[in-house]
Amino acid sequence: MKNKFKNFLTSSGVFFKDLGLAFVNLLKRIFSSKKTIIGFAIIMFFVLLGIFGPMLFPYDQNTDIVNKYLSSSWEHPFGTDWLGRDVFRQVIKGTSSVLEIAFLSAIFTVTMGTVLGILSGYVGGWVDKVIMSITNIFLSIPAFPVYLLLAALLTLDSSLSLALVISAWSWAGLCRSIRVQVLSIKERDYIQICKVMDMSRAHIIFKELLPNVFSYIAVNFVLAMRNAIMASVGIMLVGLAAYDPTNWGAIINAARTKGLVNPKNIVIMLYPLAFIVVFQIGTLILSNGLDETLNPRLKVM
Repeated sequence: MKNKFKNFLTSSGVFFKDLGLAFVNLLKRIFSSKKTIIGFAIIMFFVLLGIFGPMLFPYDQNTDIVNKYLSSSWEHPFGTDWLGRDVFRQVIKGTSSVLEIAFLSAIFTVTMGTVLGILSGYVGGWVDKVIMSITNIFLSIPAFPVYLLLAALLTLDSSLSLALVISAWSWAGLCRSIRVQVLSIKERDYIQICKVMDMSRAHIIFKELLPNVFSYIAVNFVLAMRNAIMASVGIMLVGLAAYDPTNWGAIINAARTKGLVNPKNIVIMLYPLAFIVVFQIGTLILSNGLDETLNPRLKVM
């Protein structure tokens, strides 16, 4: 009994050691690209800003009409809005909720797209037909009119529900792409050998298929976050989500409704727009870097 326990501990230690080494090697491989480092630094800046920003710069939602439309100063770096609220602290406060929506949406999108895409491509048959029929339906329905219809019927009051709505119109394209890749991979010799050796489907999927599409999944996770940012801003603009004055989309929409004739409203709009643009640039750079380091098709032989 003691020997079995010792053998178990030894094998477990070897397994976790190999897993740790594999993880370290993967990180070295990922961060060997300057693009990955730059993109990751930009994303981490927003993550840290969302976590610690509200602590360092607490937002006061109380209005102060006397101090409305103040210009940029040390006390108010982005000035104040039409109600005298600090725009800088508004944008900082909204960072955490925007990133939360983006992260949750990316998780739902990638999970649904990957699972359904692998099932469709590998299992085939009626499973493939059903999944592809549903995928084509979601690809053929434009998202914006649906958002307008939903806005007339309900209001989303949580980041989770907002992320689910966004991912509902994001997973289909990824699912189809994963399916195409799986259809190509499963015809290769090493997959056929696994079938001849009567290896389980779980082994083939997790040991053979997933590693070959991992780079594509990682890139699409980053891109899904980028798309979710834009979608959340659009959803806030059409009034589907509950009003949050610190949301970047809400700040843009409120400044627009107050009238762009006033140049100060235009300036207020530019701050959240600048944050969105920088975040988009960061995700694009990171996705390109991940594609270069993880995609074997782009490697120079």
